[in-house]
Amino acid sequence: MRILNEHQMFFLDPSELLRPEPTFADKNPSQFRDYSVDTEDPLKERVRRTYRDMHLNQTVDFVMGRRDHWLKFNTIKMTVREALEKLNDLVDESDPDLDLPNIIHAFQAAERARTEFPEHDWLHLTALIHDLGKIMAFYNEPQWAVVGDTFVVGCRWGDSIVYRDESFVDNPDGDNPKYNTEYGMYEPNCGIDNVLMSWGHDEYMYSVLKHNKTKLPDVACNIIRFHSFYPWHNGGDYKHLEAPKDDETKKWVLIFNRYDLYTKSEVLPDIDALWPYYQTLIDKYLPGVLEF
Repeated sequence: MRILNEHQMFFLDPSELLRPEPTFADKNPSQFRDYSVDTEDPLKERVRRTYRDMHLNQTVDFVMGRRDHWLKFNTIKMTVREALEKLNDLVDESDPDLDLPNIIHAFQAAERARTEFPEHDWLHLTALIHDLGKIMAFYNEPQWAVVGDTFVVGCRWGDSIVYRDESFVDNPDGDNPKYNTEYGMYEPNCGIDNVLMSWGHDEYMYSVLKHNKTKLPDVACNIIRFHSFYPWHNGGDYKHLEAPKDDETKKWVLIFNRYDLYTKSEVLPDIDALWPYYQTLIDKYLPGVLEF
């Protein structure tokens, strides 16, 4: 362990990633993303119900409807800081690892990215805002259409999706021959950026960034767009839809995944002390009032 300064979190040295049985936040990596079923555990049941609602209701028609609703960007105007502070009141109902407000996770992830890649300030800000699209939950969007792992709609669901075998029962796209085959409505190797993803905070925040003409590089926007696409970048599904250019996106998403997942901890960052640094990045890459 080492300390960055008196205000910041404790962090594991990045070399811990290469050691046998590394631990992060006092947990072994195998203890993260535990989606085992235990009907006596309220947290696990909350997670399972969230995914059941997601997998039942996320259809091609549903996603197109939510895109039509949200991508008008007429819900609210606020700064990045205001949106982040709003996440103080949000606990992700799909997260089996931590039961803390999302703003804490945002700073945990950002500080880990800053430690490992101090020269890439765009990555620090990317980590800070990666979940900002979850503000949809405050504007009448159910959490199952905001949080959790994403997947492709319009073709056969990937085998590695959590609760795959049971939670898609009664989703009408599973009986639709236009959508239930390996390729469904897509062409082989069409590229991950050309598929229709289940609706959630990833796709929404990606679209918010583009709409507000962010100065973040494209790779940062793609990290945000696909960071919850675990069936692809972690599970090995959807390779038949990949294009060669997707390798670069996957590389950076997997790097980012370490900050998104393994920094979840009860150790709290000193957010007030960190704000001045991150405000300089906001002013550089995503300044002013944004349209959400």
